[in-house]
Amino acid sequence: MLGSILSSSTTESLLKFVNEAGFMAFFEAGGWKYAVMICVALLLLYLAIKHKFEPLLLLPIAFGMLLTNLPGAEMFHTELFEGGHVHWDIFVNSAGLIDYLYLGVKLGIYPCLIFVGVGAMTDFGPLIANPKSFILGAAAQIGIFLTFIGATALGFSPHESGSIGIIGGADGPTSIFLTARLAPHLLGPIAVAAYSYMALVPVIQPPIMRALTTKKERAIKMSQLRTVSKTEKILFPLVITIIISLLLPSAAPLIGCLMLGNLMKECGVVDRLSKTVQNELMNIVVIFLGISVGATATAESFLNWQTLGILALGIIAFACGTAGGVLLAKLMNLFSKEGKKINPLIGSAGVSAVPMAARVSQTVGQEENPSNFLLMHAMGPNVAGVVGSAVAAGILLSFLG
Repeated sequence: MLGSILSSSTTESLLKFVNEAGFMAFFEAGGWKYAVMICVALLLLYLAIKHKFEPLLLLPIAFGMLLTNLPGAEMFHTELFEGGHVHWDIFVNSAGLIDYLYLGVKLGIYPCLIFVGVGAMTDFGPLIANPKSFILGAAAQIGIFLTFIGATALGFSPHESGSIGIIGGADGPTSIFLTARLAPHLLGPIAVAAYSYMALVPVIQPPIMRALTTKKERAIKMSQLRTVSKTEKILFPLVITIIISLLLPSAAPLIGCLMLGNLMKECGVVDRLSKTVQNELMNIVVIFLGISVGATATAESFLNWQTLGILALGIIAFACGTAGGVLLAKLMNLFSKEGKKINPLIGSAGVSAVPMAARVSQTVGQEENPSNFLLMHAMGPNVAGVVGSAVAAGILLSFLG
Protein backbone atom coordinates (compact mmCIF):
# COMPACT_ATOMS: atom_id res chain seq x y z
CA MET A 1 0.00 0.00 0.00
CA LEU A 2 2.75 2.42 1.06
CA GLY A 3 4.76 1.50 -2.02
CA SER A 4 1.78 2.21 -4.24
CA ILE A 5 1.28 5.68 -2.65
CA LEU A 6 4.99 6.50 -2.98
CA SER A 7 4.97 5.34 -6.58
CA SER A 8 1.92 7.49 -7.38
CA SER A 9 3.43 10.52 -5.62
CA THR A 10 6.76 10.07 -7.40
CA THR A 11 5.03 9.81 -10.77
CA GLU A 12 3.04 12.99 -10.13
CA SER A 13 6.20 14.82 -9.06
CA LEU A 14 8.04 13.69 -12.17
CA LEU A 15 5.15 14.73 -14.41
CA LYS A 16 4.99 18.13 -12.68
CA PHE A 17 8.76 18.57 -13.12
CA VAL A 18 8.57 17.70 -16.82
CA ASN A 19 5.56 19.95 -17.45
CA GLU A 20 7.17 22.91 -15.69
CA ALA A 21 10.53 22.46 -17.46
CA GLY A 22 11.31 25.20 -19.94
CA PHE A 23 12.01 22.89 -22.88
CA MET A 24 8.32 21.87 -22.97
CA ALA A 25 7.48 25.35 -24.31
CA PHE A 26 9.27 24.46 -27.56
CA PHE A 27 6.52 21.92 -28.27
CA GLU A 28 3.66 24.35 -27.68
CA ALA A 29 2.07 26.63 -30.28
CA GLY A 30 4.56 29.32 -31.26
CA GLY A 31 7.37 27.53 -29.45
CA TRP A 32 9.55 27.70 -32.57
CA LYS A 33 9.95 31.45 -31.96
CA TYR A 34 11.96 30.80 -28.81
CA ALA A 35 14.29 28.53 -30.76
CA VAL A 36 14.76 31.15 -33.49
CA MET A 37 15.55 33.90 -30.97
CA ILE A 38 18.03 31.69 -29.15
CA CYS A 39 19.76 31.07 -32.49
CA VAL A 40 19.81 34.83 -33.20
CA ALA A 41 21.36 35.45 -29.77
CA LEU A 42 24.01 32.79 -30.41
CA LEU A 43 24.75 34.35 -33.81
CA LEU A 44 25.29 37.75 -32.21
CA LEU A 45 27.54 36.17 -29.58
CA TYR A 46 29.54 34.58 -32.40
CA LEU A 47 29.91 37.95 -34.17
CA ALA A 48 30.98 39.63 -30.94
CA ILE A 49 33.52 36.97 -29.93
CA LYS A 50 34.86 35.73 -33.26
CA HIS A 51 34.67 38.88 -35.41
CA LYS A 52 34.80 41.46 -32.58
CA PHE A 53 31.72 43.42 -33.74
CA GLU A 54 31.39 45.99 -30.92
CA PRO A 55 32.01 43.15 -28.42
CA LEU A 56 31.84 45.32 -25.29
CA LEU A 57 28.15 45.94 -25.93
CA LEU A 58 27.09 43.29 -28.42
CA LEU A 59 28.13 40.44 -26.10
CA PRO A 60 25.99 41.53 -23.09
CA ILE A 61 23.13 42.49 -25.44
CA ALA A 62 23.21 39.04 -27.06
CA PHE A 63 23.38 37.31 -23.67
CA GLY A 64 20.43 39.38 -22.43
CA MET A 65 18.54 38.29 -25.55
CA LEU A 66 19.42 34.68 -24.75
CA LEU A 67 18.19 34.97 -21.15
CA THR A 68 14.87 36.60 -22.03
CA ASN A 69 14.05 33.93 -24.61
CA LEU A 70 14.69 30.93 -22.35
CA PRO A 71 11.15 29.67 -21.65
CA GLY A 72 10.26 29.57 -17.98
CA ALA A 73 13.21 31.68 -16.79
CA GLU A 74 10.84 34.60 -16.03
CA MET A 75 13.67 37.14 -15.82
CA PHE A 76 11.98 39.88 -17.84
CA HIS A 77 8.28 40.72 -18.02
CA THR A 78 7.14 43.06 -20.80
CA GLU A 79 3.77 43.57 -19.10
CA LEU A 80 5.45 45.50 -16.28
CA PHE A 81 6.42 48.21 -18.78
CA GLU A 82 3.39 48.04 -21.06
CA GLY A 83 2.17 51.29 -22.56
CA GLY A 84 5.52 52.97 -21.96
CA HIS A 85 5.00 53.18 -18.18
CA VAL A 86 6.39 51.29 -15.21
CA HIS A 87 3.47 49.52 -13.51
CA TRP A 88 4.68 49.88 -9.94
CA ASP A 89 1.48 48.39 -8.52
CA ILE A 90 2.43 44.89 -9.76
CA PHE A 91 6.19 45.39 -10.04
CA VAL A 92 7.35 44.19 -6.62
CA ASN A 93 5.38 40.94 -6.71
CA SER A 94 6.10 40.05 -10.34
CA ALA A 95 9.54 41.42 -11.24
CA GLY A 96 12.48 39.26 -12.22
CA LEU A 97 16.19 40.13 -12.10
CA ILE A 98 16.33 41.88 -15.48
CA ASP A 99 13.17 43.86 -14.71
CA TYR A 100 15.11 45.63 -11.97
CA LEU A 101 18.12 46.17 -14.24
CA TYR A 102 15.87 47.52 -16.99
CA LEU A 103 14.72 50.37 -14.76
CA GLY A 104 18.08 52.02 -15.46
CA VAL A 105 17.18 52.07 -19.17
CA LYS A 106 13.55 53.02 -18.70
CA LEU A 107 14.39 55.92 -16.40
CA GLY A 108 17.21 57.12 -18.68
CA ILE A 109 19.99 56.48 -16.14
CA TYR A 110 22.36 54.16 -18.02
CA PRO A 111 22.72 56.18 -21.27
CA CYS A 112 23.49 59.33 -19.27
CA LEU A 113 26.10 57.55 -17.14
CA ILE A 114 27.72 56.19 -20.30
CA PHE A 115 27.85 59.74 -21.65
CA VAL A 116 29.81 60.80 -18.56
CA GLY A 117 32.38 58.12 -19.45
CA VAL A 118 32.36 59.06 -23.14
CA GLY A 119 32.97 62.70 -22.23
CA ALA A 120 35.91 61.74 -20.02
CA MET A 121 37.48 59.84 -22.94
CA THR A 122 36.84 62.54 -25.57
CA ASP A 123 39.27 65.21 -26.70
CA PHE A 124 37.35 68.19 -28.09
CA GLY A 125 40.63 69.88 -29.06
CA PRO A 126 40.28 69.23 -32.84
CA LEU A 127 36.73 70.62 -32.74
CA ILE A 128 37.79 73.76 -30.85
CA ALA A 129 40.74 74.27 -33.22
CA ASN A 130 38.45 74.06 -36.27
CA PRO A 131 34.92 75.22 -35.41
CA LYS A 132 33.81 74.46 -39.00
CA SER A 133 33.72 70.85 -37.82
CA PHE A 134 30.50 71.70 -35.96
CA ILE A 135 28.80 72.29 -39.30
CA LEU A 136 30.03 68.98 -40.70
CA GLY A 137 28.88 67.16 -37.55
CA ALA A 138 25.46 68.78 -37.88
CA ALA A 139 25.21 67.88 -41.59
CA ALA A 140 25.79 64.20 -40.79
CA GLN A 141 22.61 64.22 -38.69
CA ILE A 142 20.51 64.76 -41.80
CA GLY A 143 20.15 60.99 -42.03
CA ILE A 144 18.16 61.05 -38.79
CA PHE A 145 15.55 63.45 -40.09
CA LEU A 146 15.33 62.03 -43.63
CA THR A 147 14.72 58.57 -42.16
CA PHE A 148 12.16 60.01 -39.75
CA ILE A 149 10.22 61.34 -42.76
CA GLY A 150 10.64 58.08 -44.68
CA ALA A 151 9.56 55.88 -41.75
CA THR A 152 6.47 58.03 -41.19
CA ALA A 153 5.58 57.71 -44.88
CA LEU A 154 5.88 53.92 -44.58
CA GLY A 155 3.30 53.80 -41.81
CA PHE A 156 5.35 53.94 -38.61
CA SER A 157 3.99 56.26 -35.94
CA PRO A 158 5.86 59.55 -35.36
CA HIS A 159 7.27 58.19 -32.08
CA GLU A 160 8.49 55.00 -33.79
CA SER A 161 9.87 56.98 -36.73
CA GLY A 162 11.89 59.22 -34.42
CA SER A 163 13.37 56.18 -32.67
CA ILE A 164 14.25 54.55 -36.00
CA GLY A 165 15.76 57.74 -37.40
CA ILE A 166 18.14 58.20 -34.47
CA ILE A 167 20.00 55.06 -35.65
CA GLY A 168 21.51 57.35 -38.29
CA GLY A 169 23.44 59.17 -35.58
CA ALA A 170 25.52 55.99 -35.02
CA ASP A 171 25.34 56.66 -31.28
CA GLY A 172 24.16 53.66 -29.26
CA PRO A 173 23.46 55.36 -25.90
CA THR A 174 21.51 58.17 -27.59
CA SER A 175 19.46 55.63 -29.59
CA ILE A 176 18.61 53.78 -26.38
CA PHE A 177 17.85 57.00 -24.46
CA LEU A 178 15.42 58.26 -27.12
CA THR A 179 13.78 54.91 -27.88
CA ALA A 180 13.16 54.21 -24.17
CA ARG A 181 11.20 57.47 -24.08
CA LEU A 182 9.36 57.34 -27.40
CA ALA A 183 8.95 53.68 -28.45
CA PRO A 184 10.16 51.24 -25.75
CA HIS A 185 8.60 48.29 -27.58
CA LEU A 186 11.20 48.80 -30.35
CA LEU A 187 14.18 49.01 -28.00
CA GLY A 188 15.59 45.56 -28.81
CA PRO A 189 15.62 45.82 -32.63
CA ILE A 190 16.83 49.43 -32.58
CA ALA A 191 19.68 48.72 -30.13
CA VAL A 192 20.84 45.71 -32.15
CA ALA A 193 20.66 47.74 -35.39
CA ALA A 194 22.47 50.75 -33.92
CA TYR A 195 25.39 48.77 -32.50
CA SER A 196 25.62 46.44 -35.49
CA TYR A 197 25.91 49.35 -37.93
CA MET A 198 28.44 51.07 -35.67
CA ALA A 199 30.56 47.93 -35.87
CA LEU A 200 30.18 47.88 -39.66
CA VAL A 201 31.40 51.47 -40.17
CA PRO A 202 34.55 50.29 -42.02
CA VAL A 203 32.33 48.29 -44.40
CA ILE A 204 29.42 50.69 -44.96
CA GLN A 205 31.14 54.05 -45.24
CA PRO A 206 34.06 53.67 -47.74
CA PRO A 207 31.91 52.85 -50.83
CA ILE A 208 29.70 55.89 -50.13
CA MET A 209 32.72 58.13 -49.57
CA ARG A 210 34.39 57.02 -52.82
CA ALA A 211 31.18 57.34 -54.83
CA LEU A 212 30.65 60.96 -53.75
CA THR A 213 34.23 62.23 -54.14
CA THR A 214 36.87 62.44 -56.87
CA LYS A 215 40.45 61.22 -56.53
CA LYS A 216 41.60 64.83 -56.44
CA GLU A 217 39.24 65.62 -53.56
CA ARG A 218 40.28 62.54 -51.58
CA ALA A 219 43.93 63.57 -51.93
CA ILE A 220 43.42 67.10 -50.51
CA LYS A 221 45.96 67.87 -47.79
CA MET A 222 44.85 69.97 -44.84
CA SER A 223 47.11 72.24 -42.81
CA GLN A 224 48.02 71.28 -39.26
CA LEU A 225 45.52 72.28 -36.58
CA ARG A 226 46.49 74.97 -34.10
CA THR A 227 47.32 74.12 -30.50
CA VAL A 228 44.35 74.50 -28.17
CA SER A 229 45.02 75.94 -24.73
CA LYS A 230 43.95 74.29 -21.48
CA THR A 231 41.73 77.27 -20.69
CA GLU A 232 39.80 76.76 -23.94
CA LYS A 233 39.35 73.08 -23.17
CA ILE A 234 37.98 73.86 -19.71
CA LEU A 235 35.63 76.59 -20.93
CA PHE A 236 34.29 74.53 -23.84
CA PRO A 237 32.16 72.02 -21.85
CA LEU A 238 30.77 74.82 -19.67
CA VAL A 239 29.80 77.02 -22.62
CA ILE A 240 28.29 74.13 -24.62
CA THR A 241 26.27 72.89 -21.63
CA ILE A 242 24.81 76.32 -20.94
CA ILE A 243 24.01 77.20 -24.57
CA ILE A 244 22.47 73.87 -25.62
CA SER A 245 20.56 73.35 -22.37
CA LEU A 246 19.02 76.82 -22.61
CA LEU A 247 18.11 76.37 -26.27
CA LEU A 248 17.00 72.74 -25.97
CA PRO A 249 16.24 71.68 -22.37
CA SER A 250 15.27 68.14 -23.44
CA ALA A 251 18.87 67.54 -24.55
CA ALA A 252 20.29 68.67 -21.19
CA PRO A 253 20.59 65.19 -19.59
CA LEU A 254 22.80 63.82 -22.38
CA ILE A 255 24.76 67.01 -23.10
CA GLY A 256 25.20 67.77 -19.40
CA CYS A 257 26.58 64.30 -18.63
CA LEU A 258 28.83 64.33 -21.70
CA MET A 259 30.32 67.69 -20.77
CA LEU A 260 30.63 66.79 -17.08
CA GLY A 261 32.84 63.85 -18.04
CA ASN A 262 34.89 66.05 -20.36
CA LEU A 263 35.34 68.73 -17.70
CA MET A 264 36.60 66.05 -15.28
CA LYS A 265 39.21 65.08 -17.88
CA GLU A 266 40.34 68.57 -18.85
CA CYS A 267 40.39 70.40 -15.51
CA GLY A 268 43.16 68.15 -14.14
CA VAL A 269 42.09 68.32 -10.50
CA VAL A 270 39.86 65.22 -10.30
CA ASP A 271 41.99 62.59 -12.00
CA ARG A 272 40.64 59.84 -9.72
CA LEU A 273 37.06 60.65 -10.72
CA SER A 274 38.00 60.90 -14.38
CA LYS A 275 39.68 57.50 -14.36
CA THR A 276 36.76 55.97 -12.48
CA VAL A 277 34.13 57.12 -14.98
CA GLN A 278 36.35 56.05 -17.88
CA ASN A 279 36.91 52.56 -16.51
CA GLU A 280 35.01 51.11 -13.52
CA LEU A 281 31.76 53.08 -13.88
CA MET A 282 31.70 52.76 -17.67
CA ASN A 283 32.28 49.00 -17.56
CA ILE A 284 29.63 48.34 -14.90
CA VAL A 285 26.98 50.42 -16.67
CA VAL A 286 27.76 48.81 -20.05
CA ILE A 287 27.13 45.36 -18.55
CA PHE A 288 23.78 46.37 -17.03
CA LEU A 289 22.74 48.34 -20.12
CA GLY A 290 23.61 45.56 -22.53
CA ILE A 291 21.84 42.79 -20.63
CA SER A 292 18.67 44.80 -20.01
CA VAL A 293 18.44 46.13 -23.59
CA GLY A 294 19.03 42.65 -24.99
CA ALA A 295 16.24 41.33 -22.77
CA THR A 296 13.71 43.54 -24.58
CA ALA A 297 14.32 41.53 -27.78
CA THR A 298 11.60 39.00 -27.05
CA ALA A 299 10.22 36.75 -29.77
CA GLU A 300 7.02 38.82 -29.96
CA SER A 301 8.84 42.13 -30.46
CA PHE A 302 11.65 40.88 -32.70
CA LEU A 303 10.22 38.29 -35.08
CA ASN A 304 8.02 40.42 -37.32
CA TRP A 305 8.17 42.43 -40.54
CA GLN A 306 8.48 45.61 -38.52
CA THR A 307 11.93 44.54 -37.32
CA LEU A 308 13.12 43.95 -40.88
CA GLY A 309 11.84 47.41 -41.77
CA ILE A 310 13.78 48.91 -38.87
CA LEU A 311 17.00 47.18 -39.96
CA ALA A 312 16.54 48.42 -43.55
CA LEU A 313 15.68 51.99 -42.52
CA GLY A 314 18.57 52.01 -40.05
CA ILE A 315 21.17 51.39 -42.73
CA ILE A 316 19.51 54.02 -44.95
CA ALA A 317 19.76 56.52 -42.07
CA PHE A 318 23.41 55.66 -41.59
CA ALA A 319 24.18 55.99 -45.31
CA CYS A 320 22.34 59.33 -45.56
CA GLY A 321 24.26 60.67 -42.56
CA THR A 322 27.57 59.68 -44.14
CA ALA A 323 26.58 61.26 -47.45
CA GLY A 324 25.33 64.44 -45.75
CA GLY A 325 28.70 65.14 -44.13
CA VAL A 326 30.66 64.47 -47.33
CA LEU A 327 28.37 66.59 -49.53
CA LEU A 328 28.41 69.57 -47.17
CA ALA A 329 32.23 69.49 -47.11
CA LYS A 330 32.19 69.60 -50.92
CA LEU A 331 29.79 72.54 -50.80
CA MET A 332 32.00 74.40 -48.31
CA ASN A 333 34.95 73.94 -50.68
CA LEU A 334 33.14 75.97 -53.34
CA PHE A 335 33.51 79.00 -51.07
CA SER A 336 37.00 78.21 -49.74
CA LYS A 337 40.25 79.66 -51.00
CA GLU A 338 42.92 77.40 -52.50
CA GLY A 339 45.02 75.96 -49.69
CA LYS A 340 42.13 76.24 -47.24
CA LYS A 341 39.96 73.55 -48.77
CA ILE A 342 38.52 70.71 -46.69
CA ASN A 343 39.06 67.09 -47.59
CA PRO A 344 35.42 65.91 -48.02
CA LEU A 345 36.30 62.54 -46.48
CA ILE A 346 36.35 64.06 -42.99
CA GLY A 347 32.66 64.95 -43.37
CA SER A 348 31.74 61.27 -43.17
CA ALA A 349 33.14 61.16 -39.61
CA GLY A 350 30.24 63.32 -38.43
CA VAL A 351 28.11 60.23 -37.77
CA SER A 352 29.64 60.10 -34.28
CA ALA A 353 30.92 56.50 -34.16
CA VAL A 354 33.99 57.62 -32.19
CA PRO A 355 36.80 57.09 -33.14
CA MET A 356 36.07 54.46 -35.77
CA ALA A 357 34.54 56.86 -38.32
CA ALA A 358 37.57 59.17 -38.06
CA ARG A 359 39.89 56.21 -38.67
CA VAL A 360 37.91 55.29 -41.79
CA SER A 361 38.41 58.84 -43.12
CA GLN A 362 42.13 58.49 -42.48
CA THR A 363 42.32 55.08 -44.19
CA VAL A 364 40.41 56.11 -47.32
CA GLY A 365 42.40 59.34 -47.57
CA GLN A 366 45.73 57.54 -47.39
CA GLU A 367 44.69 55.22 -50.21
CA GLU A 368 44.92 58.23 -52.56
CA ASN A 369 47.81 59.99 -50.83
CA PRO A 370 49.92 57.93 -48.40
CA SER A 371 51.43 61.10 -46.91
CA ASN A 372 48.02 62.52 -46.03
CA PHE A 373 47.10 62.50 -42.34
CA LEU A 374 43.42 63.26 -41.80
CA LEU A 375 42.83 61.59 -38.43
CA MET A 376 42.96 64.70 -36.23
CA HIS A 377 40.98 66.72 -38.79
CA ALA A 378 38.34 63.96 -38.89
CA MET A 379 38.14 63.86 -35.09
CA GLY A 380 36.59 67.35 -35.16
CA PRO A 381 33.41 66.31 -37.04
CA ASN A 382 33.51 62.98 -35.19
CA VAL A 383 33.16 64.49 -31.71
CA ALA A 384 30.83 67.16 -33.12
CA GLY A 385 28.63 64.26 -34.22
CA VAL A 386 28.37 63.06 -30.62
CA VAL A 387 27.03 66.47 -29.63
CA GLY A 388 24.90 66.62 -32.79
CA SER A 389 23.19 63.27 -32.20
CA ALA A 390 22.32 64.30 -28.63
CA VAL A 391 20.90 67.59 -29.95
CA ALA A 392 18.93 65.71 -32.62
CA ALA A 393 17.50 63.45 -29.90
CA GLY A 394 16.56 66.55 -27.90
CA ILE A 395 14.78 68.05 -30.92
CA LEU A 396 12.79 64.85 -31.48
CA LEU A 397 11.89 64.70 -27.79
CA SER A 398 10.74 68.32 -27.86
CA PHE A 399 8.38 67.67 -30.75
CA LEU A 400 7.27 64.14 -29.91
CA GLY A 401 7.96 63.53 -26.21
